[in-house]
Amino acid sequence: MPSFQATMATSYQLRRGQIETYFDRTAADAWKKLTSDAPLGRIRATVRAGRDEMRRTLLSWLPQDMTGLRLLDAGCGTGVLTVEAARRGAHVVAIDLSPTLVQHARENLPSDLGSGRVEFLSGDMLADNLGVFDHVVAMDSLIHYRATDSVAALARIARRTSRSILFTFAPLTPPLAVMITVGRLFPRGDRSPAIEPVGEKRLAGLLARDSALIDWRQGQTKRIESGFYKSQAVELLRI
Repeated sequence: MPSFQATMATSYQLRRGQIETYFDRTAADAWKKLTSDAPLGRIRATVRAGRDEMRRTLLSWLPQDMTGLRLLDAGCGTGVLTVEAARRGAHVVAIDLSPTLVQHARENLPSDLGSGRVEFLSGDMLADNLGVFDHVVAMDSLIHYRATDSVAALARIARRTSRSILFTFAPLTPPLAVMITVGRLFPRGDRSPAIEPVGEKRLAGLLARDSALIDWRQGQTKRIESGFYKSQAVELLRI
């Protein structure tokens, strides 16, 4: 019989493969447009507005001066948050499962970063060879995983992070449950990997029970709702 840890690893890896396929092959062009200034329809405009507000929130929880600090942008997408952190002087390791989005981010990296540096990579945000970090940001990159897998991923990241981990989760609310149900009515080829909502209390309990997170405490949290975008930010701080 496989161990609990092995089952969790298999679950994470299976989901990771589905997410990589979707964002690299199916949704790459739509994602580029969503994170640009291009005109959008009403629904996607609400998603863009929500993501912009979430990004501002997470950036506000990071130091204004990040000179000499190392940041992991876990699930960097087109690199919008990466650029802003680098402009504060950070050395940013920006990684995403989608080689297409990473290449787009690399090609559009501005030159006005000052002392900041950016290293774009395609691959798994949990890879140990990425090294150690002062801060980690995982904006909407864990919302497609089961809560248990997300917490296990955070625990792995925590082992090589010295100051803070900022992440988001999909809060379990009736409106979000309805949107997920509606999304499942679309043809299979058009669907994104389903969001895995979790209740705030259940997530807090999972975090508190993980021995790898015993030296961490929850700081700020903020829920952002903008039309079809619903996500909640959490700050974890090393004690």
